[in-house]
Amino acid sequence: MDRQTFFGLLGPQAQRARIEGSPLFPSVRLAQNLLETGGRIDEHYNLGGIKAGGGKPNQWWRGETYTTPTWEFVNGKRVQALGTWRSYKSVYHFYKDQDLLLGHARYARVRAAKTAPEQAEALQLSRYATDPAYSNKLSQLIKTYDLTKYDDFEEADIPMTTEEREQFEQLQKEASEQTALIRSLADRLALVENRQIIAEPPVWAAAAVQAAVDAKLIDTPRGGSYDFYRLLTVLHRKNII
Repeated sequence: MDRQTFFGLLGPQAQRARIEGSPLFPSVRLAQNLLETGGRIDEHYNLGGIKAGGGKPNQWWRGETYTTPTWEFVNGKRVQALGTWRSYKSVYHFYKDQDLLLGHARYARVRAAKTAPEQAEALQLSRYATDPAYSNKLSQLIKTYDLTKYDDFEEADIPMTTEEREQFEQLQKEASEQTALIRSLADRLALVENRQIIAEPPVWAAAAVQAAVDAKLIDTPRGGSYDFYRLLTVLHRKNII
């Protein structure tokens, strides 16, 4: 996957996470994603090197893990080791779980950062990674790929994800089906009402209809339904009209 495709795929999702309250600037997040993955998005979607650790499963990380070789810095020396990492259902699930992690007191500096370079440095100071050059690498990637352009955006400019588009299309389909159903019911109701209307009032209702006309309760004796004429007859018999 080339860099343009990589950032084109992740950029809108990083921006959406920011809108939803993520403390990470999209530029910092994207630089970190590239640094941690080398530009490859695999089936585990762990774009930030989050280890399984002693964390408890939550709505974003269900407890699935995988193990791979990795490099760590121990006492300033780079050594190879095995790492057990969290596995995620999607990029979105990773971003949300990472935001939970960054909500811990340890990452207060990250949340308080006012600029992308300041936040990159804060990640290192908070010991997010063991690499002593972590913040410098993030800052260099931000500069190289002009990632700060992802920090300046409007919510309306963010394209829908595939999942959101499918949900939107489903809602449109359901709304269309409901509209068609309402129209069908309205047509059936109108048909029933039209069937009940009769041209002339029944003979048995003549006196009641005339009384209603004389009392100026109705404008015309014609065009009513049987139920309407029954009601007038009942009212007339009770001397109400």
